[in-house]
Amino acid sequence: MRKPTFSIGGVHPHDSKISRECRIEPMPLPDSAFLAVSQHIGAPAKPLVAVGDKVKVGQPIAEPGGFVSAYIHASVSGTVKSIAPRADLAGNPVMTIEIAREGDEWMEGIDQSDTLVTDIPDDNKALLEKIKLGGIVGLGGATFPTHVKLSPPPGSKCERLIINGCECEPYLTSDFRVLLEKGEQVIVGAAILKQVLGGVPCTVAIEENKPEAIAHINEVIAKLQKLSPKFNGIEVMTMKMRYPQGGEKQLIDAVMHRQVGSGALPISVGAVVQNVGTALAVYDMVQKNKPLIDNTVTVTGECFPHQANLLVRVGTPLRSILEHLGGIPEEAVKVISGGPMMGKAVANLDAATLKGTGALLLLTEKQTARKEEGPCIRCGKCAEACPMGLEPFLLQKLSRNGDVEALEANAAQDCIECGCCLYSCPANIPLLDIIRLGKADAMKAIRDRAAKK
Repeated sequence: MRKPTFSIGGVHPHDSKISRECRIEPMPLPDSAFLAVSQHIGAPAKPLVAVGDKVKVGQPIAEPGGFVSAYIHASVSGTVKSIAPRADLAGNPVMTIEIAREGDEWMEGIDQSDTLVTDIPDDNKALLEKIKLGGIVGLGGATFPTHVKLSPPPGSKCERLIINGCECEPYLTSDFRVLLEKGEQVIVGAAILKQVLGGVPCTVAIEENKPEAIAHINEVIAKLQKLSPKFNGIEVMTMKMRYPQGGEKQLIDAVMHRQVGSGALPISVGAVVQNVGTALAVYDMVQKNKPLIDNTVTVTGECFPHQANLLVRVGTPLRSILEHLGGIPEEAVKVISGGPMMGKAVANLDAATLKGTGALLLLTEKQTARKEEGPCIRCGKCAEACPMGLEPFLLQKLSRNGDVEALEANAAQDCIECGCCLYSCPANIPLLDIIRLGKADAMKAIRDRAAKK
């Protein structure tokens, strides 16, 4: 039977899931945690603590700075050492709360046991507030505050919840391991999300290259449905292996056969999409009172001898993770935060993990060397590959010419920066890099215009 997939563009890079057999292991606690107040889409969080304060694991240390914002919690216990700008992975200064670790003392009321809790409270308003208090954000990359996504604007209604377990980016295996090892918790979290959204149907979308996860989640759903009707209406959909299947708009197209319009949100077509890691975080907060203080991070690369999927406390320095696994091998010349298609190069290994950090990928000179750029031959392969239906060959020209008005008119702001154009270009034009700059200019023009109204 033909597997569902999106209708426009896409490419088929090798999945390279070389860390797929590595079980999730806890990362040793860092000596200090560095918690940025800007690690979600929206306004930075506002610090609730001062230098010298003692904090426990799970304690709120920063509150939302606006409607679209999120709480930040202490990921280690100890003393607040500083609240000051600190360089992120690109070297840009970001206001950061530093906690010098002293032991591992948790806030009272957090259940650290492995006991599965399946009874879901009926008060949806209280559930939504708890998700907000947990500082939960989308863990598929966008880090959009989850409580906001679960609150459709007036006139909008969710018709389907989609749990994104595609993990289409090459090398990444953290979601796969979460599905295998924490599948029960993920489905309870999905049931909580669907209940908050009014009991809508829920689809757990998993790509066909993860048959173990597909089988396991089907078994989990069948088992939980025998316990409570709250787990009815949840199903697994096996998706075609295709990149970027896990893109929000592409996944909605594949599952619901609906296209999200330019500049529109998924709720405009009745969809809410949440990552499997987010569903797990919702379970942890609602059922265990544990806020979002850690995340599963894949550490991988052909040149890296110690493949791993690690449970890492938010705010752990990247260098500490790599040193824990034996350090950076000599042949590795670049570290990527994320995967090879959409990840960002790490310029500062002293930067710390964020809530949305999902992978560290080490690449060799051969893997990263760019071929000589040739002239665009107008072959159209980049346009065929673009899952947003854009014309990358045109957008890169407009970006190089600084034509912001034309960039906006040709929907540069809709680019999801998936890299399909760069992957498919026979002339080796760095399309993604060039278009990313033009998109930033177009987005700024849109924001500036909105601010004047």
